[in-house]
Order: sequence, then C-alpha cells, then structure tokens
Amino acid sequence: MNFQTELEKKVKEIEGIIQGFLPKEEGFQAAMAKAMNYSMCGGGKRIRPLLLMETCRLFGGEEKLAEPFAAAIEMIHTHSLIHDDLPAIDNDDYRRGRLTTHRVFGEAMGVLGGVALLNYAYETMLQAFALTQKKERVITAMKIMAAKTGLYGMLGGQSVDVENDGKPLDREMLDYIYRHKTSALIEASMMTGAVLAGADEEKTALIQRAAGNIGLAFQIRDDVLDVISTKEELGKPVGSDEKNHKITYVTLYGIEEASKRTEELSKEALDILNGLEQKNEFLCLLVESLVSRRK
Repeated sequence: MNFQTELEKKVKEIEGIIQGFLPKEEGFQAAMAKAMNYSMCGGGKRIRPLLLMETCRLFGGEEKLAEPFAAAIEMIHTHSLIHDDLPAIDNDDYRRGRLTTHRVFGEAMGVLGGVALLNYAYETMLQAFALTQKKERVITAMKIMAAKTGLYGMLGGQSVDVENDGKPLDREMLDYIYRHKTSALIEASMMTGAVLAGADEEKTALIQRAAGNIGLAFQIRDDVLDVISTKEELGKPVGSDEKNHKITYVTLYGIEEASKRTEELSKEALDILNGLEQKNEFLCLLVESLVSRRK
C-alpha cells in the first residue's frame, strides 16, 4: 500500500462527505452560514472523520451510516478551533494558512458561527436514523458524542485550560486538560465508528483506550511542533505556547522527553489495534503518521 496516495484519496472522500452536509448560504441567516462554511472548508487533515470512518471499516460497518457522524465530528472540532482563536482565548489571526474566522467575519460572528456549528453537528447526526433499522447504534453513538464533547469531555477540558492559563501546572493537571480537550474527540471518533459497525462493549472499550493514547500523543506532538516547526509548515504561527505563557509537555520535560512520551503512547495504541482479530492496515499507518508528523 502506498500510504500517502491512499491518504490523499481518503481525505478527498471525507471532503465530499463534509460538503454534502454543509448548510446552504441563504436566507436572513446567510452570513452565519457563510462563517460556518468558511471555517469548515479551510482544509485541515480531517483526522477525526478519518479515524471514525476507518474504525467503522475495521469492524465491517456500513460506511453510509457513519457519514453523518464523520461530518459532525469535524463540525464539532472546527467549532472548537473557531473559539480557540478568539481574542478572549488564544487571539490567533491565522488558522490553516488563512485568516481565522473572527478576523474575516468579526468577533460576534465568530462566537455565533462556532456555536451554530456545534448545534448543527447534532442536527447532522440525527440524519443517521433514516439510514438504518438498527436505531440503538445511532442512539449509543450520539450518547458517546455528547459525553465526549461536553462538560465532562472536550468543553470541560477547554474550560480547565482557560482557567489555568499562565498558571503553574503539574503533569496530572496537564494530562487532564490534554485527555479532555484533545483525546476526548479522538475517543469520540473511534468509539462512534466502532459502535455504528456493531462492535461489542469489550472491543469498544479497547478502542477507547487506544484512542485515548492516540489523542494524548497527538497533543504532545503538537507541543513539540510549536517549538521546532515553521509557520509555513503548520499554517499558523509557531511559538504561540510561549507567547501565551502556556505550560506544555515541552516546558515541563523538554523536547526529547516529550518526543519519547509520544512514541510510548503511540506504541501502546498500536499494540491494542494490532491485538484485535479485525485488521485495518491503513488505520495503523494513519496512527503512526499522526505522531511523527511535521505539520
């Protein structure tokens, strides 16, 4: 398998899925729809929908059923980026090589567009009920999405991150932030893919463990890239963690130890995936690429 060629093909498929679920830019609310679509169409690696679809394929699920959830997880993720970039939080002007949403549409529309995307994600997921007779799978998947993105998931992690901005952090607190702010969406993606494909509770729990490690490794790699990468590679300013006085794995342990932790976590995740009777070579290669990426 040529991983890069296959990745490009699959990302293109994801882009088509996302386009099919975006809101129409019409009516009195057209400006908000434009802000939502601008944010959604800004490129990106589409990691979460990829992980969702590939986990569904791992367990032999119906891909059509997973598509609304693949679009929805990217809407939820994009909503979080819009809000992260706002002046009240990170105050960033660029995201994925383009001006951030609030810089193009104004701060108020940045706030509203982000909230609208979060709500629209659930409207999108609800469309899955019309695609299957196995309604309980959709219900379980939506419960996972709600739990992993709300108070006890991504949003909870973001709140703790903001509350402790600029304050001294120990590893326990940092791991809490990373496992909720970043890992929770990775867990939501992969667990949802598994549930929609009919994986049992035991296998879904294994997927959750693997996804948690992938998410933490991904975030630590982000910490490293913020120091060693360039604006051209990342598509956003580097050194923003230092500028915003953020405590990261790099500030706590240095680049070498942070990189070592990334490798340990990714190995644990791959050991879990390789230990399943079901196999998906592309999924394993994707996980490897996420923790060794340069952008």
